[in-house]
Amino acid sequence: MDWYRIKTSFIGLKRLATLSKEDKQACIDGYRFFQRMQAGEETKTEDETQAVLDYYKVLNNMLAVFDVEKLYIPPQLDEAQGLYGNQMLIEQHVLQQMNLKDPENSHLLDMGCGRGRISYHFATSTGGQVSGYNIDANQIESAIDWANECEMNDQLHFKVGNHHDPLTYESDMFDACYSFGAVWPFFKKEELDDHAKEMYRVLKPGGRYSCSEYLLTPHFDWNNEEHANLHKVFLPTLAATHSMYPADVCAALERAGFKILTSAPSKAPAWPLCDQKRDLVTIGRKFIRALEAVRILPPWVEESLDLLQKGGDAWRDAEKAKLADLNWRIVAEKPVA
Repeated sequence: MDWYRIKTSFIGLKRLATLSKEDKQACIDGYRFFQRMQAGEETKTEDETQAVLDYYKVLNNMLAVFDVEKLYIPPQLDEAQGLYGNQMLIEQHVLQQMNLKDPENSHLLDMGCGRGRISYHFATSTGGQVSGYNIDANQIESAIDWANECEMNDQLHFKVGNHHDPLTYESDMFDACYSFGAVWPFFKKEELDDHAKEMYRVLKPGGRYSCSEYLLTPHFDWNNEEHANLHKVFLPTLAATHSMYPADVCAALERAGFKILTSAPSKAPAWPLCDQKRDLVTIGRKFIRALEAVRILPPWVEESLDLLQKGGDAWRDAEKAKLADLNWRIVAEKPVA
């Protein structure tokens, strides 16, 4: 994996250096859009979705440079392991919670699959199939290339898709579905029901939804100025558009027909791993400033990393105060008729 990570970082730097002016400006505009949202501006879902797409097109390459290719920070379940090792641990936990009866013949749905690396992990762990969708065509291209490189096209299936549209899969198609910080942070409260119904539709009876998702904790108080100010700073860094409480999500799942089996905080905090990545970014910024000095990378990369670090600091404060959780656990089951 060491060589793989070096290669991934190099590819990320190369893509950042060759992004078009239009993509760079769209990324900056997307971040500013998130900031205006946090300042109280009313926004339309389609505009929020476009801002996420524009921002992620750049962010996925930027974070890949710093070994966050899967675009989520896991709980630190084992202090002896770094980010990747703890990602593998939480992914195995989510997989176990899906309670697959026949793993080798299973078909899973990865909602917001990113570059498909979690799909690859689950396909190799089960021997079954995994389908995934993501709004970012750039990440889907990477996922398909990875499936080709691993000679797993018979198990891994990826396509561009949007949470806000009906899922383009047949009813009762999947044995289970899952997500890692990729679903609930992109819905207004009144939009939760539509997606929960689609999840219910595509699952087979007895199938489960299992996740590790960013949600506010019950301790977060919108009327508390300190809480609200932290939220304004950290949410754009998560490239999220909205913040839900677990009760909101579980209520929508129940209205769709699911039975909630688990709704609980993360097994461990993510902020220690966030701090590790903050320190790595601090070191990396020196290298990036050197590349900017010889005009290999443009100044906006350094500016973006500065915003990421400030948002990361606000996130650490929020999680330490138990106001928000990057890895809230939900397990829901579609009853057998």
